[in-house]
Amino acid sequence: MRKLILVVLLIIAYVPTNAQLSLGNGQHVLEITGGVSTYYNQRILKETSDNKNKDRFRLRDAQLQLEGRYKNTIAYELQVDFVDLASFATGAIDPENPGLMDAFVTYKGLGFMDIQMGYGKLFYSRSSLVPFQYTTFWQRAQIVRGDMFSRRDVGITLMSDFWRQRINLYGGVYTGLGELSIRGDNDASGQPEFVGRIDIAYPSRFRYRDIDDKITPIPMFQLGVNGRYANKQLPEGRSFPAFSTGEFGLKVINGERYLYGMDAAFQYMGFSAQFEIHQMHAIPQLENDALFQGLPIDQTDGFVLAGGYVTQLNYHYRPWKSIISLRFEELDLNDLVPGNSQRLSIGAAYQFRGFDSMLKFQYFRILREESIDPIRWTEQFRIGWQYNFK
Repeated sequence: MRKLILVVLLIIAYVPTNAQLSLGNGQHVLEITGGVSTYYNQRILKETSDNKNKDRFRLRDAQLQLEGRYKNTIAYELQVDFVDLASFATGAIDPENPGLMDAFVTYKGLGFMDIQMGYGKLFYSRSSLVPFQYTTFWQRAQIVRGDMFSRRDVGITLMSDFWRQRINLYGGVYTGLGELSIRGDNDASGQPEFVGRIDIAYPSRFRYRDIDDKITPIPMFQLGVNGRYANKQLPEGRSFPAFSTGEFGLKVINGERYLYGMDAAFQYMGFSAQFEIHQMHAIPQLENDALFQGLPIDQTDGFVLAGGYVTQLNYHYRPWKSIISLRFEELDLNDLVPGNSQRLSIGAAYQFRGFDSMLKFQYFRILREESIDPIRWTEQFRIGWQYNFK
């Protein structure tokens, strides 16, 4: 492991800061990129807590990305984060930022459709698909961080686009265990998870970005809908431990699980906005499943609902190299428990060299919390620097 890290550091040391490193022999091209990000975090605690262990400096990313192409018919990508790679092997997986981020191969020889096989991001949720370095925030909204649904998995994805990439279609079949899928076997049912998405943009192609860094001279819109379905059988009928790495025990349940969502995005002259909403419909196999919160089956109708939404506004003022963002989010972890949680976040960034070198600040405030998800802080501040070499 030490030798591998040393090799990576040597590569980074010799990469020019104004261009990505490319290697090729005419038919095969390999590009090497990566990045580092670090911040300081401080929390304002409730009166009932005095544990300040989260007031700290943190190295969030130390990433290396390899992207290759062969004869314009085969493409592949390998991306790792060395900060989280060790914890990924031992069991502590951060679904928002796992150690292994991408490891897949894509066949482009059909012309009308690409076929991607391996491990990587699932095409569900626009906010989940926006790369971290293209936002002002240090953390995604709770509903899309990877606790309610997995952001990555092993499987096969079919991708196609029409109308000059204004319409994009994605459909895939995956193991259904999310970030844990690369560790071994499926659950006892052997059933996969099915995921699909379609998005439409007008008047031109709309990339998965939050910020209008091009200062778009004409208004642009994008609308997307997506859904996913799985029917699992977990050990001892448990919906929480074993397979579910999510904080809320909603990612993988013992039974049927439907998840569907819609998102919209807009940008014009430096202004941009996003809205996203998701709803989960879970049907546990057992009457005493933890998702039922101890209620008798006749008070639950045999299913549980969870979901929420997030909305975000951004403005990029290019003359000052500055970006400011405002985000509001609401999450209901279980409709059988009264109440929901709400958060407000403010993000700001100063660009030394575009998104490749940027000072980022984020402020969180808890407006409301659920009884089943108590939090020991009320406010939180993060400030730090991200640097990417390309």
